[in-house]
Amino acid sequence: MSTIKVSGRVAAVLVGIWGTILAVAANAGPLASPTSKPILTISGQITSTNSDNSAQFDREMLEALGTVSFVTVTPWANAPEAFEGVPLDKLMDHVGATGERVTAIALNDYAVEIPISDFVKHGPILALKRNGEYMTVKNKGPLFIIYPFDSKPELKSQAYYSRSAWQVAKIVIK
Repeated sequence: MSTIKVSGRVAAVLVGIWGTILAVAANAGPLASPTSKPILTISGQITSTNSDNSAQFDREMLEALGTVSFVTVTPWANAPEAFEGVPLDKLMDHVGATGERVTAIALNDYAVEIPISDFVKHGPILALKRNGEYMTVKNKGPLFIIYPFDSKPELKSQAYYSRSAWQVAKIVIK
């Protein structure tokens, strides 16, 4: 029997690659199905689905992923507001997103492209609540992509304000 010697650096790379493969495999496949009316459909370059090559979520499914909150000033309100929702990087991991950009599409067909790299770099969330209350269609809900604008000076710009979208109903991974 022969022995193969592998340097520590090569071994670390191989372990990292194997971990990535296992993580992708764990996300691949069917997701649970919504038990109430879906409020979000994710499609495109994803590996985990539950309906016609897409992933549909009701509010309970989104909340089950775990939520975070932050307070920030937005251009659309006169005072700081508290937002609570699912971190978008966590949502992308959950559906096995493999693309580089998303197109978020609102109920009124407004669409905006967002680099997926923003989700880790800047921490935007898919908010379900504003100031402790679930958002309705009348008040920018049920889902609102929002950045923590007060966390970094560069986020207080039109580039990031325009990436925030309310009444989000669909996300397409490209």
